[in-house]
Amino acid sequence: MIDEAQGRIDYDECGSGPAVVLLPGSCSTGAAWRPVIAVWGNRFRSVTTSLLGYGGTSDRRTAGDPSNSRNAEAMESVIRRAGGRVHLVGHSFGGLVSLAVALRNQVSLASLVVIEAPAVDILRERKEHQHYQAFRRMTDAYFADYAAGNVEAIATMIDFYGGAGTFASWPPRPRAYAVETTPVNILDWAGGYGFLLPEALLATLKIPLLVICGGASPAAVQRANALLCELTPNATLATIDGAAHFVIATHAVEIASRIAAHVHRAEAELISPA
Repeated sequence: MIDEAQGRIDYDECGSGPAVVLLPGSCSTGAAWRPVIAVWGNRFRSVTTSLLGYGGTSDRRTAGDPSNSRNAEAMESVIRRAGGRVHLVGHSFGGLVSLAVALRNQVSLASLVVIEAPAVDILRERKEHQHYQAFRRMTDAYFADYAAGNVEAIATMIDFYGGAGTFASWPPRPRAYAVETTPVNILDWAGGYGFLLPEALLATLKIPLLVICGGASPAAVQRANALLCELTPNATLATIDGAAHFVIATHAVEIASRIAAHVHRAEAELISPA
């Protein structure tokens, strides 16, 4: 655990080798990465944490200031604790936070992996109105349903990502945690919609970037991540066939393999830059 004046931040690590800092998505904690870490065995020093408001990490945002930069600041503290140049990996909203960290350029990163990030503003910026509105319709319905008193309104978001019936198929414990952390997730979306990703800013990102998307994910999610790859130098797009948004759990072997290969390539470039 990291103790700061603004609150505590989850911190845990295991293994040895190149440091890989793993950011989970909303309604989750660092435990979400256990299936991927298990595939790696002891090949990497795997650092896990939780985003603001999840697990033991205190929230430092408010409804008046839900900025993504607050999460980035906290995750920069995790990276500094890890030490050295780390490989930063983020899933879902953690992917968006990972992007914020990389673009702020306040800590030393060797590479970046973004998995299924809800990069909604890139769709708006590129005038991909149909895909942008797919996100908007989902979040508008979800927020209205929650405001009307439906405590399980978050099912709308989870089913958008994973397909109809996904939320109902989850075991009771993760369902309950999603319900419990719905107000935190609403703050996540408020920060996500305000997170600007203009092409000129993405062009400043020079470290190796791997963007991973599920082949069965919604078209809007796939398009946002494809655009992220197209507009960022030194970026590669990988699609996991048959996977949807919760790919780090359902396709842990494929995800672990893709991340490991990316880390090894980046490490080789650090030793022998082109």
